[in-house]
Amino acid sequence: MSLFKQLFIAICVLMLVSFTGSFLVSVESSREQQVNQLRAHAQDAATALGLSLSPHINDAAMVELMVSSIFDSGYFESIRVIDSASGEVLVERSGVPVSVAAPQWFADLVDLAPASGDAIVSDGWRQAARVEVVSHPLFAIGKLWQSALGILLWLALSGLLCIALGVLLLKRQLRPLDYLVEQSNAIARREFLSLPELPRTPEFRRVVKAMNQMVEKLKALFAEQAARSEQLRAEAYQDSLTGLANRRYFDLQLHARLSVEEEACSGFLILLRIDDLAGLNQRLGGQRTDQLIKSVAELLQQFCQGRYLLARNRGGEFAILAPGVDRDEAEQLAESLDAALVSLQQTGVSDRLPLAHIGMTAFAPGADSASLYRCLDEALALAASQTLQHWACSESGTQSLAADERQSWYRLLDQALLQGRFQLYFQPVVDAVEPSRVLHHKVLARLLDDQGELVPAGRFLPWLERFGWTARLDLAMLGRVLEQMAGHEAHLALSLSGTTVREPQALASLYEMLRQHSQLGARLTLELDEDQLPEQGALEALTQRLRGLGFGLGLQHFGGRFSMIGNLAKLGLGYLKVDGSYIRAIDQENDKRLFIEAMQRAANSIDLPLIAERVETEGEWQVLREMGISAVQGRLFGEPAPWQ
Repeated sequence: MSLFKQLFIAICVLMLVSFTGSFLVSVESSREQQVNQLRAHAQDAATALGLSLSPHINDAAMVELMVSSIFDSGYFESIRVIDSASGEVLVERSGVPVSVAAPQWFADLVDLAPASGDAIVSDGWRQAARVEVVSHPLFAIGKLWQSALGILLWLALSGLLCIALGVLLLKRQLRPLDYLVEQSNAIARREFLSLPELPRTPEFRRVVKAMNQMVEKLKALFAEQAARSEQLRAEAYQDSLTGLANRRYFDLQLHARLSVEEEACSGFLILLRIDDLAGLNQRLGGQRTDQLIKSVAELLQQFCQGRYLLARNRGGEFAILAPGVDRDEAEQLAESLDAALVSLQQTGVSDRLPLAHIGMTAFAPGADSASLYRCLDEALALAASQTLQHWACSESGTQSLAADERQSWYRLLDQALLQGRFQLYFQPVVDAVEPSRVLHHKVLARLLDDQGELVPAGRFLPWLERFGWTARLDLAMLGRVLEQMAGHEAHLALSLSGTTVREPQALASLYEMLRQHSQLGARLTLELDEDQLPEQGALEALTQRLRGLGFGLGLQHFGGRFSMIGNLAKLGLGYLKVDGSYIRAIDQENDKRLFIEAMQRAANSIDLPLIAERVETEGEWQVLREMGISAVQGRLFGEPAPWQ
């Protein structure tokens, strides 16, 4: 029972005891007063009648008349005049008054007895008779009933008013406790809330102050761990001059596009190289050369706009990984970059800026990264030999994209969405310490093409994004998953695209489907990619709505934007899945291990589970298990397969 209920019951019991005691004391006091009044009334009537009868005691008719006049007033049970010498009753009147002033149960309860009085009737110096008067208590009971009703009404109204005021005071005084409960729940959801206004009650003030100090300490600890993790990530995977990704991170992502089944796809690699950077450094000096490199990096960022991976390989060489881009789009991008670089030279960044040449080559799953870089070098050499344009493309037959590929993908994907030709595959996510314990299954999509072969998601997702159909795929996959869950009790995780959560119509359809299957919420977690998160306000609204429907939210492919974990801490996420590029060969590369350890400490400070993606070797698993990673996912623990 809550403290509020206990205090409320205590107030009610206290008021009831006080009310009962006050009522009984008041009624008893009124009863005693009525008894005294009855006695006085009877004695006064007897005395007055005795004095009135003294001159007429020998006149029987007058005596009877005077007794009747007194009795008819209605306040007496009996009046008798008794001869003193013989004891004979000279006159007697008796009867019960007719009255409904009080209920019978009340009369029985108060038990008010009749009161009597007597007086001597004198005839000169002789005691001629005695008058006996008995007052009936019925009228006193009626007055006592009216008095009791008044007391009851007053005490009831005052009691209710006191209880209402007590409840309001309790709510006001216990409000800090409600906030403390919310504060504790927020900490469990990885949120850090502080009560800005301390309560006036000294006891609550101390408790709230202590909780605020604890929350601030947790927040500072988490911020410190997050900053440390971000620093390690920047040292390992970020170029210090431009802030772009470095060659190492670029190669990790390129490897995933070429060899990891779920992410493998085709596209174009673009390499931009500023000519004669060493000579430029001698002529302009290191500071102006660095400023030039920064300007080129900012220009490339404007063109990529987060759609493509941009990295600075070394010196004046920049690489762009553009998955899902065809030949025409790559050429348009190269022409735009070439024109922008000419404009940059003309703006006066450096009047002696050498021309930057651009090389391109297509890539496809299964290609070798070394051969791709050789093709890029050939393209750069070809671009340097040209005079009309400063870019060139070099591609082998196995890497070239067919001219009609766009149309074939458009037709294939449109038919697949209309006919429901996407298959569900499942990959287990297991406990890092006990791999036999499956935490949930990750749902993966496979496309059944015209030849009856299954195509992994990495190959068709870039085309879906280009056609604007990712929301259609998300809704179709969600419908299939909800149907699948009706036949078993397993926990599943399904990815959503950023397009779905940004489009109001698609998001409304998503909410409606989840609302209709809210009973499955405890067994289904939705996931978003780190690089497809909406802005903070929309993300908070999304998590709150999903939580209200009973579904959880997780984040996958995490690690490239670790600085944003401070904003994610208050969302109540179910887990973070660390991108597999940070896991690959972690048992051989110590800086990766340091980064994941720092990330693990930061996540542990807010009780946020970390799950490692694409764990492929025993060595990687052993290192992750030693670091305390919650769970692992990868081919080492199970290939994606249809539901068994």
